[in-house]
Amino acid sequence: MINQEDITAYIPQRPPIVMISRLLEAGEKNIRTGLDIAADNVFVEDGRFMPPGLVENIAQTAAARIGYLAKLNNTPVPLGFIGAIQNLEIIELPAAETSVETEIVIEHEVFNATVVKGTVKQNGRVMAQCDMKIFVSQNK
Repeated sequence: MINQEDITAYIPQRPPIVMISRLLEAGEKNIRTGLDIAADNVFVEDGRFMPPGLVENIAQTAAARIGYLAKLNNTPVPLGFIGAIQNLEIIELPAAETSVETEIVIEHEVFNATVVKGTVKQNGRVMAQCDMKIFVSQNK
């Protein structure tokens, strides 16, 4: 498990926009992260973690997978860009001062494009989910 102090080695974001606290599991086709939602998080409003934060959490979880694999291969961590978000469902907004777990499962990978299914859960209940198309920069 990688804690918050180390997580920025795997993603391009920096505080206050870091939306993952720790890496829980990493595989070739999936990754799972945890996020501790602080009351002063930029995406917390009226004590709830808002939809843009949930989407950013899914995107950063996908980025962490790319960064993790790059580190394993001793290559620079590439930048990724969201190309599309589809089938976004926000079921419930998690409260501040709680934690969520997010899992990304790879649906397809073609060249520099990856399609993932992202799911955010809290205590086993789905909070949000979507399909996301991510493009990875080929610039060195």
